[in-house]
Amino acid sequence: MCRHRSTRMMRMALTLMNNKFMKYILYICAAALLTTACNEETKQTKETKPSVDTVNVFTLKDTSISKKVELPAELNPYEQSVLLAKVQGYVKDMKVDIGDHVRKGQVLAIIDAPEMQTNLASYQTALHSAKAKYLTDRDLYERMLRASEAKTPGIVAPVDLVRSRNQLTEDSAAYEAAKQTVQSYKDVTGYLVIQAPYDGIVTERKADRGSFVGNGQPLLVVQNNSMLRLRIAVPEIYTAVELPQKNAQFKVDAYPGQLFTATLARKSGSIDPATRTEQWEFIYTNKDNLLKAGSFAYLVLNMQRQGSSFVVPSTAIVSNQERKFVIRVKDGTAEWVDVRQGLSTEKGIEVFGTLQAGDTIVTRASDERKQGSTAYWKKQ
Repeated sequence: MCRHRSTRMMRMALTLMNNKFMKYILYICAAALLTTACNEETKQTKETKPSVDTVNVFTLKDTSISKKVELPAELNPYEQSVLLAKVQGYVKDMKVDIGDHVRKGQVLAIIDAPEMQTNLASYQTALHSAKAKYLTDRDLYERMLRASEAKTPGIVAPVDLVRSRNQLTEDSAAYEAAKQTVQSYKDVTGYLVIQAPYDGIVTERKADRGSFVGNGQPLLVVQNNSMLRLRIAVPEIYTAVELPQKNAQFKVDAYPGQLFTATLARKSGSIDPATRTEQWEFIYTNKDNLLKAGSFAYLVLNMQRQGSSFVVPSTAIVSNQERKFVIRVKDGTAEWVDVRQGLSTEKGIEVFGTLQAGDTIVTRASDERKQGSTAYWKKQ
């Protein structure tokens, strides 16, 4: 009997435990369903709520533009002359060679042309003959003129006086022509002696003693290298900027560890359509002929834009097939503003357009950000 009673109590206990377990299971399921429903509601709330686009912007300010540019240049002689043989003949003497320093007026070469001496002698003889005839006719005319002024009838016929005067005029013209011929031939014979046009150095020798030279054949090249012209082709974008100082430093391959200073002398004043550059010329005083004409050089220009400019980071400029622009924030909306680029500096890129100081510009612009769009504009 005790066993039956014990069995019945165990069954009741199991029933009660099963009821509690089921309640616990139901409670867990209800909590899970409630949590899932809340999550779904939260997710739906997040999906329906619009997100805010945050865009970095900055304020445009006036900036002074300065930039250091290194450009290739070339050293040229201050003066250079190609000495030619203007008459035909043989080189009688060549007194200099390449590398020789010469003084102005120094005889460099002598050309021998015997036929020219013969022709000069012939022209001088013709000059003496024309002079004698002119003097004779002048004496005759003066005698006849004095006789006619004596008013003695029949001594000199008027027609003879006129004929004598005409003959004198003709002989006078022939005499002047002969003098001019002799003088011009003397000038030509002066070309037989080649002289230095200025102080300089002989850089080329193109003929030797005994060589036959003709009209216009080069004999020597003389350069004045006491000063050198440093010529540089400046790109068009830099032609409007100013140099705070007229001096600029340059270096050459022959002296890689040394800097030299040249002074801006002149600008060409026009743009070469082939290269889109303007030629600037600097002058370098070549002490002791240290540098050589024809050398390649590297010139450093410290450029500065007059007045103030606007500089923006490169990421603020958008370039596509149609236009180049920056995005300005005006009244809370995006606005495309067309610009032109200027100098590129360490601070950014110079731009020109309908911009003003104080404008708000998008830092990282893109053509995907359309005009009139809005965002949360965050100033940096």
